[in-house]
Amino acid sequence: MASRRSRRRRFLDERGTSGPLAPNGLNPATIMEKAVRERIVDSYFYKEQCFGINEADIVDRVVEHVDFIGGVTGTVQKPTPFLCLAFKLLQLAPGDDVLDEYLHHGGDKFKYLRALAVFYIRLTRPDKDVYTKLEPFLEDRRKLRRKGKNGTSLTYMDEFVDDLLTKDRVCSTSLWKMRRRDILEDLDILEPRVSPLGTLEDLLEEEDEDAMQNGDDANGHGHDDDSGSVRSVPRSRACVRVFRNRIFIRRYTLE
Repeated sequence: MASRRSRRRRFLDERGTSGPLAPNGLNPATIMEKAVRERIVDSYFYKEQCFGINEADIVDRVVEHVDFIGGVTGTVQKPTPFLCLAFKLLQLAPGDDVLDEYLHHGGDKFKYLRALAVFYIRLTRPDKDVYTKLEPFLEDRRKLRRKGKNGTSLTYMDEFVDDLLTKDRVCSTSLWKMRRRDILEDLDILEPRVSPLGTLEDLLEEEDEDAMQNGDDANGHGHDDDSGSVRSVPRSRACVRVFRNRIFIRRYTLE
């Protein structure tokens, strides 16, 4: 217990200069900005719920206290429990085996544990590992609550993962600049990603086929009606889903 307390004190007082670096080469104690770190350490939640806990305790804290993702909120810039636990993970430095357990807990009860794990992986792992670990969860459609300076909104796990892969700042934290996926593919570090939704060409072809089929059904053989006006053909729900998926893939693959 004393050694754990001394490690915690060194982590905060020495800003991690005497400890090991994260796998991506960054100092875990300075990954978050100084102002954010100070708000976290001074917060009631961090003092009450994050002192003296280990990797297993993180699971309990997430289940009991985390029901939204976010960084700092409100006019006083209060750190969320999600951000406090992310900072605690930077101190604990869990191994890949522990992170895999966090990632693969199923059900809505543990969805915020997965969100915390992907956020921590984005902060500390090399770019190759970030892509390979996070991309499978672009298929996770579970809902998440997100709280920020402007209030609470609804998002989804796949959107949160996409933000981590494409944006520079998430949850009040600047993300280190990774190499783009296409560069890693050119260097033979990563294999080309095959989306479960198919390629853009497949989606466009499927959308055209659905539109043509709906046109035939709407007016016999897809011709004008007797009045001489062209009947508008509403999109089916399947077409709308394909269109949304196409936009999502375009945003992810072309950035």
